[in-house]
Amino acid sequence: MVMRQLAGRGIRDPRVLAAMRWAPREWFLPPHLAGDAYSDAPLPIGNGQTISQPYVVALMTERLTPKRTHRILEIGTGSGYQTAVLAELARRVCSIERLPRLAERARGLLEQLSCVNVWVRVGSGTLGWPDEAPFDRILVTAGGPGVPPPLFQQLAESGRMVLPIGDAENQRLTVVEKAGGEMRMREAGECKFVKLVGKYAWEA
Repeated sequence: MVMRQLAGRGIRDPRVLAAMRWAPREWFLPPHLAGDAYSDAPLPIGNGQTISQPYVVALMTERLTPKRTHRILEIGTGSGYQTAVLAELARRVCSIERLPRLAERARGLLEQLSCVNVWVRVGSGTLGWPDEAPFDRILVTAGGPGVPPPLFQQLAESGRMVLPIGDAENQRLTVVEKAGGEMRMREAGECKFVKLVGKYAWEA
């Protein structure tokens, strides 16, 4: 998977490739889908949610440029797969999931993988995690109409956020940087994610 789907499609960061090689994607899937774990496709995980295809996980992570010293906020824990990848690359990962059942399952899997630098909480992702702010990096794994203001506020100066922006069906992967308190944005390709639900995005 790493050589063909990731490196073969342009993922170059050796730390990202190593983290993707380490994270056992099959752990984060329903048992009946374990045999499809390394297919290059999103897969259902229940509650109307999906686990992103490996290439998208790697692409978003590479665009995020996480460093070992960073504190990262992840919006949308989902299965916990992306969370595990981030945990391999950063000092601390705070992840928010709005669905309690998914949060509980992901928390248990991450504990089994000894991801001791991860904290998962149930809440509204568009509000962020103000008690833990500021964050060096923020990754949003659901698509919304724009950048939720609380998330930009919680992004550290010179920090970076990666998120899908668009309508409820199709989005553009967007890289947001904070410089002098101002927002700088650039697009990084088309994508399609489940809806970001909350005060500053879509209704459930």
